[in-house]
Order: sequence, then structure tokens, then C-alpha cells
Amino acid sequence: MNFPFYIAKRYLVSKKSHNIINIISIISVVGIGIGSMALILILSVFNGFESLVISLFNTFNPDIEVRLKEGKTFSLSELPAEEIRKIPGLVSYTEVVEENALLKHDEKQHIITIKGVSPEYTELSRLDTMLVEGSFRLKRDHQNLAVLGAGVAYFLDVHIGDFNRPLTVYVPNRKKSPGLDFESAFNRKLITPAGIFSVQQDIDSKYVIVSIDFARDLLDYTAEITSLEINLSGTVPREKVQQQLESLLGERFEVKNRYQQEELLYNIMKSEKFVTFAILAFILLIAAFNVVGSLSMLILDKKKDIAILHSMGASVKRIRRIFMIEGLMITMIGGLAGLLLGGLLSWLQQTFGLIRLGNTDGSFVVQYYPVQMQGLDFIGIFITVFVIGLLAAWYPVRQISRKYIRYKAAQNN
Repeated sequence: MNFPFYIAKRYLVSKKSHNIINIISIISVVGIGIGSMALILILSVFNGFESLVISLFNTFNPDIEVRLKEGKTFSLSELPAEEIRKIPGLVSYTEVVEENALLKHDEKQHIITIKGVSPEYTELSRLDTMLVEGSFRLKRDHQNLAVLGAGVAYFLDVHIGDFNRPLTVYVPNRKKSPGLDFESAFNRKLITPAGIFSVQQDIDSKYVIVSIDFARDLLDYTAEITSLEINLSGTVPREKVQQQLESLLGERFEVKNRYQQEELLYNIMKSEKFVTFAILAFILLIAAFNVVGSLSMLILDKKKDIAILHSMGASVKRIRRIFMIEGLMITMIGGLAGLLLGGLLSWLQQTFGLIRLGNTDGSFVVQYYPVQMQGLDFIGIFITVFVIGLLAAWYPVRQISRKYIRYKAAQNN
């Protein structure tokens, strides 16, 4: 067995001359353990919420979106449609027309983004799984229907099935210069609400889904679109499909995957997770001061042993290594115990939903705190605890050559 490790293990479990050293060592292990457990629990909850938010946005955002880098509208005829269809892994694409509009219901008004979609959208989108009322229909015979975000419906006090109170959509008339005549300055059309969806607050309070024919007629478009939404099968890596599209479409168009479509949101979530990790790691560092105190007192308690080991031929480096290993053992025992306990609690929450999220009236998307454990979090926390253990042991250990080796020489004199 490695000599420094053997001595360090004996020092860890043996009875000290001062019981306070054992107490401080136990406090050190418990402090590091609680800090590690808190880290893995909080990071797992962050992962759970991140996964939940991403899944919600994925019901609304396409796998890949194609837009102009400069300008607003383009025609599908400007794209190599046949070559796009032949890309492996591409299932279909949806033509989209988006524009800001004013939506009016009785005396209430709200600024919205009207999103006109081609018929394929209703078949391939998962937005119908997020309906809270009504049905996901954009046409009924010759009648135009709309699916509203829950926020829009709330602001305008819209109720599904009230056919006597349709919505009125206003957009600026592009063909006429603005003037004092309100009627001629805006295009106006009536539409009936068919369903209400709820994805995320920003989306719910902004979007109204309509048929692309209705949107084009309202905006005086013929074949123009503002974006092309592409759905993938998942059999081919999305990065590869995105690269093929970028190469095929050239510099004029930008091709965005789901991450890039909500890049700001994802960066904010990552920043929040990093800041939380940094704060809790700092708390772990403070808890490691107990390790410094425990090692300092242990070195004081074992100063005669240090002198004896040195007289028997142990080098200063080897003696330092004994106490360095001692400090690492204290921190790693606490760290591993905390990771195991935190992982167990995360699994229990993930499996059985021990802690509920808010009230139990069903108004939340999920009823329990979402939890998702990731291996990189465990590795990151383990490395953090190891580094903190090294830092905590370094200060008292470096004093050995200055004080306690000289202790032997002073005793001999």
C-alpha cells in the first residue's frame, strides 16, 4: 500500500488526543456533503426546467427555419424547391407569412403577430397538443378560423364557440399612403376563433395562427412568404441537414436550427445555471475552511510524529503528501456522499414527484418540480470538490517544513 495514503488513512480513523479535531473533521465532511448535495439538486432542477422550456418551444418552433438575411418577403419560386425536397432527412416544409397586426374584439384591442401557415402545418405541427380550448382548425368550409394564444384570448376576453362576436384584424394598407381616413389606411378582415393554445407566456400573448390564404389576402400578397419552416425526420443529424441547406440556398438566406431561433433564451438559461453553480461552489469553498482548521489542528497534534517520520528518513515532500491526502480524503468523502445523496433525492423527485410545484389546481404545465440529472454535472461537481480539497489542504500543509521539521532539531539541541 502507498505509504502516505496508509498513514493518512490511519490519521483519519484513529482517535486523536484532542476530541475537537474529530468533531471539526466530521463538520467538514458534513459541510462539503451538504454543499455537494445542494449543487446536484439545484443543477438537476435547472436541467429539468430547461428541458421543459425547450420541449414547449419545440411544439411551436420548427426544426429549421429559413429567412432572408436582408428584406422581409420572398417567393418559394426563388428557392430550389426540388433540390430541397431531395435532402435526406427532410420530411416537409411549410410556407409561413408573419406580420404584426391589431386584433380587436368588441371594444378591446391588442397588438399581435399574425402567423399565416400553409395546410401542411396543421398536419405536422405539434401545437395541437398544447390546446387548452377548442380545436386546431384554420378552415371550415369557406369560413376562416384562427387559433389564438392564451394570452391574446385573455386580453381580448375571447371565448370559443361565440360565433356572433368574431375578431377583427387590422393591418396597414400597403397600397395607399397614410392619411386621416382610418378606413382606407388599414386593411380589415373578420375571423372566427376556433381554438386557444398555451405554450409560453411570450408566445401566448403574441401569436394568432391563421391560414396562409387569409394572411396573404389581408396583406395584399400573392405568393410571397416571410419564412419557410422545415420539419426533419430525425434519422439524419440536423447539423448535416442545416449545412446542406446553407450550401444550397447561399448567402442570401439564413438557416436557423431550434437553438438559434431562441438563442437569447438558451443563453440566459445557461448563464443562470452557471451563476448558480458559481455561487454554490463559493459556499463549498467557505465550508472548506473547516478542512483548513481540521488539518491545522491535526498537524499540531501530530508534530511529534512528523519529527519521528523525518528522523526515520521520510522526506519533507512525503510528509506533506500525507496531510495533503488527509485533506483530500475529508473533502472527497463529503463530496461523494453529497453526490450520492443528491442523486438519490433527484431520482426520487423524478420518479415519484415528492415536491409539488405551486398549487394543485392544474394551472401549471407540470404539477411537480421537473428534474433531469446529467452526467456532466456530477463530473463538474466532483472536479470542483477535488480542487477545493487541494486548495484547503495546501495552506496548512505548506507550513510543515517551516515549523515542525525544525521542532525535531530544537528538541535535539
